[in-house]
Amino acid sequence: MTAMGQLLAAARACLLAVTLLAAPAVALAQEPLASWNDTPARQRIIDFVKATTTEGGAGFVAPDDRIAVFDNDGTLWTEQPFYIQLGFMLDRVKTLAPEHPEWKTKEPFASILNGDVKGIARGGEMGMVELGMATHAGMTTDEFEKIVTDWFATAKHPKSGRPYTEMTFLPMRELLDYLRANGFTTYIVSGGGVEFMRPVTEKLYGIPPQQVVGSTIATQYAIVDDVPVMKRLPKIDFIDDGPGKPTGINKFIGRKPIFVAGNSDGDYEMLRWVTAKTPGFALIVHHTDGAREYAYDRQSAFGKLDKALDEAERRNWLVVDMTNDWKKVFAFDQ
Repeated sequence: MTAMGQLLAAARACLLAVTLLAAPAVALAQEPLASWNDTPARQRIIDFVKATTTEGGAGFVAPDDRIAVFDNDGTLWTEQPFYIQLGFMLDRVKTLAPEHPEWKTKEPFASILNGDVKGIARGGEMGMVELGMATHAGMTTDEFEKIVTDWFATAKHPKSGRPYTEMTFLPMRELLDYLRANGFTTYIVSGGGVEFMRPVTEKLYGIPPQQVVGSTIATQYAIVDDVPVMKRLPKIDFIDDGPGKPTGINKFIGRKPIFVAGNSDGDYEMLRWVTAKTPGFALIVHHTDGAREYAYDRQSAFGKLDKALDEAERRNWLVVDMTNDWKKVFAFDQ
C-alpha cells in the first residue's frame, strides 16, 4: 500500500471510530419521552404507538384516524392552587372593581376583593358562572384575545413565582411531540374557556387554535364604527366538561379519537367513550408529587379524581404516577 493509501485508510478508520462513539449520543438525543422514567407507564405508551403505526400489524391505524385528545387543566398545565383561568378572573375583577362599586357587597366579588378564597368557593357553580360573565363578556373577541395575551405576559403562579406559561408539564409536552412525530393529530378538549386557551396553545404545546375545543360563551356578529366584529355576550353557549367533552369532540372534531389523556372526573365520560372499543388508549395523570407540584385527588376542589381512579384498573386506563413515572415535572426543575 502506498503512503497515500495508508493515509486514506487511517482517515477512514478514524471516521468510523468517531461515528461509533457518537452513535449512542445521537440515539439518546432522539429517545422518545426523555423526561419519563423507564417504567411500565412509559413502555405502555411506546408499545401503543408502535402497534398503531406499524403497517401490516394487527393494531395498525391509518394516519387520518390517529386522533389524540388532551384535557388541559391538570393534564398539560398545573391547576393548583386554582385553575389558571380562575387566576385570570380574579385579576380581572380587581382591575374592573373601580367601575363596579356594588361588588364590595356582592358575592363572589366581595370575597375576591377581600382575598377570601373560601368565600369564592362558597359561591358554587352559579357564582363561577357570574364571575365568568362579568370578566369575559361585553367586549369583542379581538379585545378579549389582547386582554388574555397581555395577562399571560406578566401573570405569575402564586407558589413557584414562575410565569404561568412555564407551568406546563414537560413530560406531557414530550408526549404531544412524540405522538405528532408518529402521525397523530393532537387536540385540546378542555372545560376551560376556548378563547382563553387559544392565544397560547400553539406556543406552549404546538397545538394551533383550530385544534382547541373548550367551553364558550355566546357571540354575536355586530358592526362597530363600520367594522364587522364578534361581540362576546353574557350568556353561556357550551360547557365542555363531563359529558360535554364527547359531545364537543363529535361536534367540532368529527372523528372519534384513539388516544385520550385527562386527570380528573371531569374527563370520565371522555375516557369511557374513547376506550369503548379497540384501539382506544386512555391515560390519567395522577398528581402524587407534593414536592415538585401538588399531591391531590379525591378531595380536591380543583381536579377531583375519584370515580375515574376507582375504575382505571378495571377499564385498563393507564394511571401515570407523577412521582414515580416522571424525571421532571416542569422544564425548570433541577
